[in-house]
Amino acid sequence: MKKILIIQNKRIGDVLISSVIANNYKAKYPDSEVHLMAYDFTHGVIQNNPNIDKIISINEKELKKFGNLIKMIFQVRREKYDIIFDPYSKLQSRLICKFGGATQTVGHKSRKKIGNLGYYTHPVGILETKTQICGKAIEDRIHLLQQVDTFEKINYEPKIFLTEEEQQFRVPENYQDKKIIMLGILGSTPQKSMPYEYIAQIIDHIASTFDCYLLFNYAPNQKAEADKIYALCQNKANIILDIYAPSIRDFAVLMNQCAVLVSNEGGTVHIAKALNKPTFTLFSPYINKDDWSSFEDGKFHKSVHLLDFLPNAISELSYEQNKEIERNPRELYLKLTPAMILPELDSFLKDNLQ
Repeated sequence: MKKILIIQNKRIGDVLISSVIANNYKAKYPDSEVHLMAYDFTHGVIQNNPNIDKIISINEKELKKFGNLIKMIFQVRREKYDIIFDPYSKLQSRLICKFGGATQTVGHKSRKKIGNLGYYTHPVGILETKTQICGKAIEDRIHLLQQVDTFEKINYEPKIFLTEEEQQFRVPENYQDKKIIMLGILGSTPQKSMPYEYIAQIIDHIASTFDCYLLFNYAPNQKAEADKIYALCQNKANIILDIYAPSIRDFAVLMNQCAVLVSNEGGTVHIAKALNKPTFTLFSPYINKDDWSSFEDGKFHKSVHLLDFLPNAISELSYEQNKEIERNPRELYLKLTPAMILPELDSFLKDNLQ
């Protein structure tokens, strides 16, 4: 029986899609012991997953302290793992791999071409392009898995495993007479958030075109920004204000009761997909759509990106220019207008609100 560790010290969507490593390894080796190390605020997407035997909690700020990192390395050594997978491949996780005592360590080579430096026994290059409908981010993780064994049957789809009690949850009775559209009105960062005036226009269009309730989703620390978007909305009649999911797990439970998700790209999109809910995703200009547009068929899962409409809006850029777009994408974001988005959104909602 082998003991496996997956390190995913990144955000919600990354943790959820990295669980495909656990799901596929456990499917082939049900007697193996699989641990997943993740930031404390991400645990909601992997709780109750039968393929993960233990969740190791880490705090983002604390792990960056050298003393805490050393303690974590010794903790990993005591576990005596056979294999460590490191999908995100950042300094802290690389050091854990290098000194964690595992027989096999698998992670991505540095994009800065500084060499492997002995971090991994199996250094793996990032795939240049996607070859599967799951998107490159998931495919890269499966590629790591395939370095240590042959897996003839691969399940690329991340899953959220709700408890029976969570599945029985229902929204208040006064909201059960219409379908509910979950709206991810803000991205996880300002750079992933569509301009507020555009989001308000999209919300107004949905409210006037479809007889549904509209439910805002945002992080607790984004309440003031969500209020700004609500204030810009002209048609507030069917916007639900008295239901809110304060945690990631609460969001998953609530999303399970909604008909569709319309959202800025981020972890909530991956959660909705893992619950088999239709999704319409708004991509920030600086995000590579091929990396994260998983399982898109143009009907059940659909997305829009500036380059879908203006293919030459972003030319070949230097590393520094790309970083500048990431820091301030608003100028490009403003080119992705509601007039472009709404026909695509209408088609999606008509297909999935029947």
